[in-house]
Amino acid sequence: MRHWPLFALRLTTPRLELRLPDLDDLDALADRAAEGVHDSDAMPFGVPWTDAPPHERARSTVQFHFRQWGAWSPGDWSCCFVTVWEGQVVGMQAMSAVDFAVTREISTGSWLGQRFQGRGIGTEMRAAVLHLAFAGLGARYARSSAFTDNPRSLAVSRKLGYRDDGLSVHTRRSEAVLQQRLRLSREEWTAPGGFGIHGLEPCLPLFGIDAPDGLTGAGRAP
Repeated sequence: MRHWPLFALRLTTPRLELRLPDLDDLDALADRAAEGVHDSDAMPFGVPWTDAPPHERARSTVQFHFRQWGAWSPGDWSCCFVTVWEGQVVGMQAMSAVDFAVTREISTGSWLGQRFQGRGIGTEMRAAVLHLAFAGLGARYARSSAFTDNPRSLAVSRKLGYRDDGLSVHTRRSEAVLQQRLRLSREEWTAPGGFGIHGLEPCLPLFGIDAPDGLTGAGRAP
C-alpha cells in the first residue's frame, strides 16, 4: 500500500522472517493464540488475555492488531510483527515507542505459540527488532520487563545483553507481583550476523523520524 508502507517492511534473520501481518497471517496468529501460549498455572502477561477461552483468545488477537494499526501515529506507535519460521506463523514480536524522535527509546513485548517454544525462536525474534531499533532507526536504548517468576523471558533479555533496571510492583490476577525492568543501550548491543531490514526507508516518517540518529544506514537493505 502506497499510503501504508509498513506492510512492505520485513526483518530477516538466519531462520525467521518478521512482518506486519496480512489477514491470512492474522488468522494463523489467532490459531497460535487459541492453541496455547503458556501453562495454565502461569501468567506471564500483565493483562491476563490468555485466561479467556480459545475462541475468545483468537478473536482478541485479531482485534488487538486492528487497534494498533488504527491508533498508530508518529509520536505513539506499536509495531507488531508476526514471526514466521519454516513457513509457519509462530508468534508475535512487538516494538513500541512514545515520542521516539526525542527519546530514541523503544520497548519490546512478545509471545510465542507454546509448541514452538524451546527452539531459540524467542531470542532470535527479539534480536531482529533490536537490530531494527539500533541499526535501522538509530535508537539509543531498548527497554523490556518480565515478572520475576518468568525466568525464560528474563533469560532472553540477559542473553541479549540487557542490564537490570529496577523493580516495580504490579497487580496480576488480583495479587501483587514483582516485575523486573531491563535496559539495553546501543553501546552495549552487538550487531548480529545474517540479519536484514528491508523496506524501511518509506516507513521512517511513520516512526517519527526523517533519518536514523547518528547512523549512516548500516545494516539496512532496500
